[in-house]
Amino acid sequence: MTKHIIVDGSNIATEGRAEPSLAQLDEAVSALMDEYKGAKVTVIVDATFGHRIAKKERAEFEKALANNELVTPPAGAVGRGDAFILAIADKVNAAIFSNDSFQEFHGKYKWLFDEGRLIGGKPVPLVGWVLVERLPVRGPTSRRSVKHGGVVAKALPAASPEASKPMPVPKTPPPNARLAKSAPVSAKQNAATTAKAPVSASKPATTMVNDLVSFLEFVEKHPVGAKVKAVVETYAANGVSVRMGSIAGYVPLKNMATPIPRSARDVFKLGDQVSLMVVGYSPSRRSVDLGVPDVVATKVAESLQHDTKKKTKKTASSKVAGAKKSTIKKPGVPARKVSVEKAPTKKAVAKKNVVKKAIVKKAVVKKTAAPVVKKTARPAAKKVVTAKKSAPKKK
Repeated sequence: MTKHIIVDGSNIATEGRAEPSLAQLDEAVSALMDEYKGAKVTVIVDATFGHRIAKKERAEFEKALANNELVTPPAGAVGRGDAFILAIADKVNAAIFSNDSFQEFHGKYKWLFDEGRLIGGKPVPLVGWVLVERLPVRGPTSRRSVKHGGVVAKALPAASPEASKPMPVPKTPPPNARLAKSAPVSAKQNAATTAKAPVSASKPATTMVNDLVSFLEFVEKHPVGAKVKAVVETYAANGVSVRMGSIAGYVPLKNMATPIPRSARDVFKLGDQVSLMVVGYSPSRRSVDLGVPDVVATKVAESLQHDTKKKTKKTASSKVAGAKKSTIKKPGVPARKVSVEKAPTKKAVAKKNVVKKAIVKKAVVKKTAAPVVKKTARPAAKKVVTAKKSAPKKK
């Protein structure tokens, strides 16, 4: 019985297609786990795998790398991913799941021709993945590797004599050039429409995990941190899918146990009814992230505390902003400013009249006598009147 299997992820994900697919790799690994129950599985992909898969799969790929569900070779590794896969299999005496023959390594790893060390497989329509044990295919590169007793470079195919000849010169211009000369305006419009078209096409439709109404009802009844009962439905390469009535959920490997298990089969069995905790929601896909309560309780509590702090900061900032707005609005009434400006003008006129009266009184006082200046204005007026009455008596 095979105890450990190393998966050539880049080879299996590209089987039957031009570009690799993370979904195809996930299906192949699930079929491998069903075929070889109890075996440890390690998935290796090359360093360029994340750049060649579809954009919608890159987020899941990064999550799988963070959870150690996928492994990439170290930067600058000689032989790229193949040498890293063979080194791991040689160290732990493991089998390899790949459709590659590794011809350039036949001289170094002779155990590739041992029975059960190489497993191949292909997806069959209406059947699924079919796995078989296989032997490597020999060729010119394999013979050179065996002859030298080590790793050799792949033999590049020889170029044909026609490929060495210069490129032929076209006799007629391309059709786009004629169109540009005859109708330059329409060509610009055509370029603008073709430039706008890929924008809408580049946004793939995201697949929704759950129905909208069921998902909203579940979110309303089960906030983050709530415990739910679920039934284990299917295994995945980086976790397990569960079902809670009409709602589907997902439990990644990192939320199953500490330390992170190598496979979901070590923790759950299909059909088991388990108690889980809601870790979070992904509204863009209507998915529910779950975990074992003993493993994710601390993480959920920290996230809830962080969310409450954010809410308090937002409310405090909104209050401060409201207070600033109220202070700005109170003195900003233009009508009051105009009335305040008119009031001082009246007072200024009154002051001028008082000054004129004072000057007149002072002039009268100077004609009578000097000591009267020390007294207040009202008594001075009385003295001036008495002085006028005494004047006729002298006559």
